[in-house]
Amino acid sequence: MANLGYIQVTRLCNQKCRFCSNPERDATLTMDQATALIDDFVARGYDGVILTGGEPTLHPSLGDIIAYARRKGIHARIITNGQRLADADLLRPLVDAGLDHVHVSVQSPDAEVQGFLSGNPDSLPHVLQTLENIGRLGINADINTTINHYNANRLDTLVRFLVERFPFLHHFVWNNLDPTMNRATENPDVIPKLWEFEVSLFRAMSFLHASGRTFRAEKVPLCYMADFAWASTETRKIVKGEERIVRFLDEKGFVRETLFQHGKAEACRVCRFDPICAGLYDMDVHYSSAELHPVFLDPEPVRARVLEGR
Repeated sequence: MANLGYIQVTRLCNQKCRFCSNPERDATLTMDQATALIDDFVARGYDGVILTGGEPTLHPSLGDIIAYARRKGIHARIITNGQRLADADLLRPLVDAGLDHVHVSVQSPDAEVQGFLSGNPDSLPHVLQTLENIGRLGINADINTTINHYNANRLDTLVRFLVERFPFLHHFVWNNLDPTMNRATENPDVIPKLWEFEVSLFRAMSFLHASGRTFRAEKVPLCYMADFAWASTETRKIVKGEERIVRFLDEKGFVRETLFQHGKAEACRVCRFDPICAGLYDMDVHYSSAELHPVFLDPEPVRARVLEGR
C-alpha cells in the first residue's frame, strides 16, 4: 500500500477558480502545527505528504516545512496553481529544501478559457513558465486537471498540448468536479454532464497509455472509463485497501477516508465492475444516475493490474 496524506498549509490563494472546493479564507498553519501534522503522518507509516491549500506557495515557511518532512524521512510534494513558481527564484529554494515533486493545476490549453476558469487572465502563461522552470531544474511534475463543463470535450487536446511542449511530463490526474462545495454551488455552469467528457477522456487516456505515460482519474464512475478502470483512484484504493487522510483548514478539520464509495444506481446492481467501482459522486443531486450503465467486463484483470502496481 502507498498512503499519502494531505495537509492544507494555507487557505490563502492568488486565483479565484470558478469550481474551487476549498476557497480562500484567512487560515494558515503555524510551523509548529505543520511539523506536528508531519510527525503524525510519520507515526502512521505514511509514504508521503502532499502540501496543498489554497495556494501553498503563499505560505511564508513552505521551504522549512518541506525541509522538516525530508529530515523526518517522509516525502513532501505540493499542489500549486503555477503562478508564483513562474519566478524561478521562488522555486529554486524549495528544490534546495528537498522539493522534488510538484503537481501543477491547469485546466485548458486556451488562455482565455484558463483565465475565465481561474479568474486570472495571466494564468496560463504563468503555468507554462512554471513548467519551463520545473523542466530546467529536473524535478518531477504531474498535471492536475478538474473536469468541468468548459474543458470536458478538450481533455485530450490539453494533454497533447502539454506533452508536445513538455516531453518530461509523465503523469496526469483528472478530478471530476465536486459540485457540492462552495464555488461550484455559486457557479453551477461549471458542472459537466458525464457524457460531455467520456470521449475526450478516453482519447486522453489512450494517448498517454500509448506513449508509456501514467494517469489517474477520480470521481469518474467506471462505466465512463471502462477501458482504463485500473486508473481510477478510488478503484485502486478499494482493491488495495488503502486510506487517505486530509487535514483541512476549515470546519471539516481532520478527515480520514477508508471507504471509497459514492452513490449506486439500479444499473449498478448488474454491473460486473460494481465491487471495484466507487459509483457516482453526488448522485441525483448534481449528477444523474440516469447516465450510469452496467459494464459486463471481467473485473479480475483490473484487480490483478492494480495489485501488480501497474
